Amino acid sequence: MAPQLEFSTFSNVINNQLTQTTETRHGINPANGELNPPVPVSAQNDLDTATKAARDAFKTWAKTSFEERRQALGAWADAIEANAEGFARTLTMEQGKPLTQSSVEVGMASSWIKGLTSIEIKNNVIEETEDRTVVQRYTPLGVVGAIVPWNFPVLLAVGKIASAVYTGNTVIVKPSPFTPYCDLKLAELAIPFFPPGVIQCLSGDDSLGPMFTDHHEIDKISFTGSIITGKRVMASCAKTLKRVTLELGGNDPAIICEDVDIDTIIPKIGILSYLCSSQICMMIKRLYVHEKIYDEFLEKLVGFVKTLKVGNGTEADTFFGPVQNKMQFDKAKDLFSSITTENLQTALGGTIEDSTGYYIHPTIINNPPETSRVVQEEPFAPILPVMKWSDEDEVVGRANALETGLGSSVWSKDFERATHIADQLQSGSVWVNSHFDLSPTAPFGGHKNSGMGVEWGLNGLLGYCNSQTQWLKKSF
Repeated sequence: MAPQLEFSTFSNVINNQLTQTTETRHGINPANGELNPPVPVSAQNDLDTATKAARDAFKTWAKTSFEERRQALGAWADAIEANAEGFARTLTMEQGKPLTQSSVEVGMASSWIKGLTSIEIKNNVIEETEDRTVVQRYTPLGVVGAIVPWNFPVLLAVGKIASAVYTGNTVIVKPSPFTPYCDLKLAELAIPFFPPGVIQCLSGDDSLGPMFTDHHEIDKISFTGSIITGKRVMASCAKTLKRVTLELGGNDPAIICEDVDIDTIIPKIGILSYLCSSQICMMIKRLYVHEKIYDEFLEKLVGFVKTLKVGNGTEADTFFGPVQNKMQFDKAKDLFSSITTENLQTALGGTIEDSTGYYIHPTIINNPPETSRVVQEEPFAPILPVMKWSDEDEVVGRANALETGLGSSVWSKDFERATHIADQLQSGSVWVNSHFDLSPTAPFGGHKNSGMGVEWGLNGLLGYCNSQTQWLKKSF
């Protein structure tokens, strides 16, 4: 019988103990501005205690078999599933996304743990003769620091935890200060299934991240977040030569060819541009529509997006919850001001109204210039530029022009043509006739400024390992 969590009190998890700190802080419910429950504010001594526990646990955990780790992670996944309702409610409370989207994220978390642990990591036999064998094997790194963002705090924490633990490492999770609640409960739920020190979680303020990246007892940082912060993480990790995986921002283009069935794809494009109020790094953020169908496409896209409800994520049928925090809300307001200063034409929305929560109604910009801020910047808010194109080479050049390269997509009935265009796009994920498809067994990462290394899949797991070459000679 899986343990049943209560979701009213929140503690750090250090060495399988629930601990508190002298100082506490509150997250804010973005739907109404109300204070969420108190959470710990961890200091250097808390991290030191956790890293010592993780280092001690690593000595034993690294020697366990993949099957033992798979079983422990599978039991934890089942427990997450058994507590799915509490996790979903808490996720909506802290993140703001509609309850339906929170339920999907929590459901993905348990299934993705099992997907990741289905991957086999095998030794690579390079040479085998009568006299000697040369083998490349993969050994765990040690202690992993998992720095989790506020847009998908459950799925992304689980991905980092499962990847680290399955490959024989121990892990300390640092949630975003904006969304600490579910991550603390994930670590609490792991206590019955793992030895002390294997999975820990520390809540803190903005000072805790640099403590992680500076700490000499942490061997790898897995970070998901903004490009600016990612560069700081990498610079800090360089001081101790930590291994680092960075999954950073994107400004994903989607190219719509003139032969598409407009009525069929409009709902897909609309949802894939605005899920989680567009606060997803690989949402469609630049929409290039062929000039032959542009006017009809734009009109029908506006009509569809108008049907999507804006409101508190706990209300039925809500699609647009609030953006997650005041910092993001203020950034969006600043970006929205460029509509006026750059004389852009809106097809939908265009203003941000005062409200008790951080609500932004969906906005569509009609054919802005490529140089406009709404095209050049990743908004992380529901504002979508829609632009005309006519020449394939030119639209590929526009799609590839930015310093980001996370995802991109091409939509056409002509599969060969779409694939030909897709082959030229510079991004870590490229979709044809879809966008945002993901799998725990397929690697995900960015090109250019969108990141370094990958998460998920075999390659993602190997990022939590050292490569070791053994030269095994039978006689001297």
